[in-house]
Amino acid sequence: MNEFSIICRVLGSLYNRQPQDPLLMPLFTLIREGKLAQHWPLEQGELLQRLQQHSDPQTLAADYNALFVGSDCKVPPYGSQWENGPQETEVRRFLHARGMPLTDAPADHFGALLLAASWLEDQSEADEIQAQITLFDDYLLPWCGAFLGKTEAHATTVFYRTLAAISREALQAMRDELEEEGGVAE
Repeated sequence: MNEFSIICRVLGSLYNRQPQDPLLMPLFTLIREGKLAQHWPLEQGELLQRLQQHSDPQTLAADYNALFVGSDCKVPPYGSQWENGPQETEVRRFLHARGMPLTDAPADHFGALLLAASWLEDQSEADEIQAQITLFDDYLLPWCGAFLGKTEAHATTVFYRTLAAISREALQAMRDELEEEGGVAE
């Protein structure tokens, strides 16, 4: 797994799952022990340290739920609920065409889109860079600025405000890397 895939997988998992989810326990252990920074490919040491200092999953659960869960959540995590966001059926059709196995969970969830970017990166076919560019340009970037800004504004914990800042910088760095590797999407 390369650096791009690691970033997408870590961020996608943190948005896609409840903080107390047993599958996230190893990731939260890495964060709490300061070991994520050792493996993090971006220069975000100060932000990662802030994340580390405020990473108790049990205290984050209420904030996660208020931010992202339910019809009355403060920050809908689905692109289809944002201006300029993609419709869920469009995302599902795109990912299905790329051969990605999908569940019944909405495919336009912010975390799921990051996990999809990781999956695309892990595929070895030559045209996957173009697929990643399309994923970023058509399905993620048009609405992620508003999503991350609202997450920062409404989060009650330092963890989720910091996660939004890390995500914003990481998405820009990854899109720049795609630009260098594959050129501009047509």
